[in-house]
Amino acid sequence: MTLRLAVVGGGWAGMAAAQSAAGPGVDVTVFEAARELGGRARALLLLRPDGVPVHLDNGQHILIGAYVQTLACMEQAGVPLSESLLELPLGLPFPDGSGLQTPVWAIRWPASLALLATMLTARGWSWADRLGLMRVAWRWQLQGFVCAPSDTVATLCQGLSVRVMADLIEPLCVSALNLPTRRAGGQVFLRVMRDALLGQGFANWRASSLLLPRTNLGILFPEAASRWLTATLDHRFRLRMGERVTGLRPEPSGWRLMGDGFDDPFDQVIWATSAGPASQVMHQLAQTTADSGEHPWSSSLGAWAEACGSLGFTAITTVYAWSPGLRLSQPMLALRDSPAAPAQFVFDRGQLHPNDASMQGVLAFVVSASAGERSALERAVLQQAREQLELHDLQPIRTIVEKRATFACTPDLRRPGPHLAPGLQAAGDYLDGPYPATLEAAVRSGVAAGTQVRVQAGRNSPDDGITSGRV
Repeated sequence: MTLRLAVVGGGWAGMAAAQSAAGPGVDVTVFEAARELGGRARALLLLRPDGVPVHLDNGQHILIGAYVQTLACMEQAGVPLSESLLELPLGLPFPDGSGLQTPVWAIRWPASLALLATMLTARGWSWADRLGLMRVAWRWQLQGFVCAPSDTVATLCQGLSVRVMADLIEPLCVSALNLPTRRAGGQVFLRVMRDALLGQGFANWRASSLLLPRTNLGILFPEAASRWLTATLDHRFRLRMGERVTGLRPEPSGWRLMGDGFDDPFDQVIWATSAGPASQVMHQLAQTTADSGEHPWSSSLGAWAEACGSLGFTAITTVYAWSPGLRLSQPMLALRDSPAAPAQFVFDRGQLHPNDASMQGVLAFVVSASAGERSALERAVLQQAREQLELHDLQPIRTIVEKRATFACTPDLRRPGPHLAPGLQAAGDYLDGPYPATLEAAVRSGVAAGTQVRVQAGRNSPDDGITSGRV
């Protein structure tokens, strides 16, 4: 008997869920309200100041070698990883040459020795800076990379010098958790550090390798997953773009999804939208089922919706700018941020897309945990580029503000779990798990939900397919 699965949301979590559930005995339908796949990680068609069209993402993302689930899904979908991702050794170089950067001669050393070499050769660091970091890192390792739930990253880093905090900890924390160290949850930060520095990388990549996309984020995985699903399932896969699911109701044999112009039955549903829409729909479902008194899970679903709706969120701003013939010294540079100079990183999109003429001279400035108006942020970033990069002729392309880019990964945070009701699961980067709001967190949740469907369909064990040996 064929199991009919609906996946609501065509972002990274939803497409990972659809891919993981795919196989004999499962029909998969993906509903995506937008006209393109990718969710919050998607491409936009913009115009450079000279009128040349250019495809840019709604935000700049970085993957690392420790993102084994994401890379495994991409590989299974047929993405040529070595062509689609630029590998850089762990490093946070600043425009003046200071900061951490793994020496060329240590790139292939064992992770712990490479990290030691990186710390010992950091330009601008004193021996007191280096020894202080070694002591704190050793303490983290002795404690098993575990801390009190109430600890912030700043608490974990007591004893580190101002230079180490500015050159390493603050940039890492704001890039991974999208919060400054004084507000960010220590336990999630430690997990990211453990996996990135001491964990297992995917295939031949080191866990700490920085992987910068060479293509737009939609092509990088969601669109490839859609093609793979079409080839694998043929007529048993349907992609319904531009169709927003606004409600669902339980039926004796499963669930019925409703939207503008459709009212369709399914056996199981994976809800893979962002937290806001998920909270609204599940709250409505909890209320309507509680009124009927037929479903014992109504109260727990209401609690889930409340927990989901109470999550705080932080913004990320990306300022795209262009100058003819511009090329940075490296594809990615760290920047000194302050209230007047808000960007923490700048990416040279021309170096990431060397064969794309439209990308040459395009820079992406990333302002994590951003606050303020779009126009003010854009002016501040362009001034920062003049002062720190000596770029005086940059012209803005577009400044994109994602106000709910990530949930606020604060200490003692209780995140909602994946189970909603019988035959109804959630997937998304905001769900309970070891990672902050990253692509890896989204994909992990999708893989878990899709694998659960496949198991319930009785096709394979949980260890089959892409999850085997990848966790």
